[in-house]
Amino acid sequence: MTKVRDNGRKDAILAIAAGQFRRRGFERTSVRDIAEALGMTSGSLFYHFATKEELLVAVMEGGVRDIMQSVRDGLAGETRLPERLLSMVRSHLKALLGPRLDAMTVLLYEWRSLSPAAQTRVMALRDAYEALWMEPINEAVVLGLVESDAVLVRQTVLGALNWTAQWYRPEGRLDVDALAQSMYTMLFPRVAASGAKSTSTLSGRGN
Repeated sequence: MTKVRDNGRKDAILAIAAGQFRRRGFERTSVRDIAEALGMTSGSLFYHFATKEELLVAVMEGGVRDIMQSVRDGLAGETRLPERLLSMVRSHLKALLGPRLDAMTVLLYEWRSLSPAAQTRVMALRDAYEALWMEPINEAVVLGLVESDAVLVRQTVLGALNWTAQWYRPEGRLDVDALAQSMYTMLFPRVAASGAKSTSTLSGRGN
């Protein structure tokens, strides 16, 4: 029971810390600021996280794990390249722009605040996530559906998707699904066209 209660308190700390780090920046946010927002003392917060940097690392690692799980879940059952890449774009955006937006934004923009050792730790998870994208992108390269520099393709795609955290508004003209479809078509035009052709061919055979 104590473990469940502690985990719940940790989750609350991480959520508040992510919001504070996003709005104020890591350097300008004190442990006292976070503790006061939670109605805790600084000492109580240190019971869960030994340092402010440890708290930042936990926020970032949680962000990477969330987005990685979202993409893996979205890939379940998808076998064709067009559907796989569309699912990855959609799942990435849903995780990035969802309830954990604060943590995801901190993950993207507070790298400079980490010590070299902490950067290495978080980057190992980030690299594992980026590796998920390399398989379908490499497949698209072999098929001639994207440019031959697979790493540059991945960097361009993730850069475009991640930038939506700066400008996307849920109350705007596009919901996340519509945004994902549009960005997929723009980022992978030849893959999207190949998927449309395949669907058209299959439909023709069925007539």
